[in-house]
Amino acid sequence: MSLSQGRPLLSIPGPSVMPDRVLNAMHRAAPNIYAGELPEAVPQLRADLKAVARTSQNVAIYMGNGHAAWEAANTNLFSRGDKALSLVTGHFGEGWARHARDLGIEVDTIDFGRRAAVDPNRVEAALRADKDHKIKAVLLTQVDTASSVLNDVEAVRKAIDAAGHPALLAVDCIASMGCDRFEFDAWGVDVAVAASQKGLMVPPGLGFVWVSDKAMEACKAADLRTPYWDWTLRARAKEFWENFFGTAPTHHLFGLQEALKMLVHEEGMEAAWARHDTLARAVWAAFDAWGQGGSGIHLNMADPAARARSVTTAIIPSPDATRLRGWCEKEGGVTLGIGLGMAAPGERMSDGHLRVGHMGHLNPHMILGTLAVMEAGMIALDIPHGSGGVTAAARLIAGK
Repeated sequence: MSLSQGRPLLSIPGPSVMPDRVLNAMHRAAPNIYAGELPEAVPQLRADLKAVARTSQNVAIYMGNGHAAWEAANTNLFSRGDKALSLVTGHFGEGWARHARDLGIEVDTIDFGRRAAVDPNRVEAALRADKDHKIKAVLLTQVDTASSVLNDVEAVRKAIDAAGHPALLAVDCIASMGCDRFEFDAWGVDVAVAASQKGLMVPPGLGFVWVSDKAMEACKAADLRTPYWDWTLRARAKEFWENFFGTAPTHHLFGLQEALKMLVHEEGMEAAWARHDTLARAVWAAFDAWGQGGSGIHLNMADPAARARSVTTAIIPSPDATRLRGWCEKEGGVTLGIGLGMAAPGERMSDGHLRVGHMGHLNPHMILGTLAVMEAGMIALDIPHGSGGVTAAARLIAGK
């Protein structure tokens, strides 16, 4: 017998739980794409997307996932033979660098491992060593979805400036946009990429690229750019079709309109960031309690300042992380994230990691429910753990 007969809960780091309001907004007949409600909605959509990233500059919308947003950024930033510096703190930092190399871009990397944030001093030193300024852009992942490392974007910008280097700063915000604080203009970011299916609470299918005026000018001659990926037309569209280089992703736009209404106009970005911070700390409190007594349970990131507010990667000694994920999904209706990129498939440690997603449409009962199911699973499977994880999370949320 399985107890998992009610509404399932997706506690993975994207796709995230989609609000009923978003799904209902999408559940409608196809609209006129030449006049009326949808074309009239796009200027506000663009303004709201800029508000999410805290910029007054440019944004381009693409049909695609996060990898498509990478490609949009790479093809507009670089020409063949250009060089990038990639700052790697996990699986997706490696992925963005590999994607750039596959396009013919020369990529140097600084690998900080999977349990540490970027060290700005090392970035500054690398750029100072680039005497001829061959590095055109620095690629940084704000939150690596696999390791759950949160990097200090503003500190990296300051390191670039301290080195006196003209490199542009490009930031992958796919796992962080709408969850962790991000200040495009104030932090001096030149390019940011994100996608619809995480903190923005919309089904997978939309990619976003925010672009500074400086980057638009510096990259206008990029020869990797193709007509479809060109951000110039999309970011400065004068006609409706130019926003999407053809037919619009109609129903995704209706969903996005509702999601941005919830995030920007009803809750507000400051409140959304504060909500994610509180709920993330509740997850950390539970793991701290479960880790007592020599259980071996601990968070991948020891430093709270370098932990993402959207996803938490944890170690539960192999093979118990995999066993727990299976029990939670089958018996508790809660799907947890796999330990992506933390060990090679088939290695013993690949069964010793899991991820708890806490991004987007999320509140205390969803987090406490997830943690309670996890604790029940540890009891059912005789997984060694300290007591009081759910109580610790509840007390944090209660402010006690």
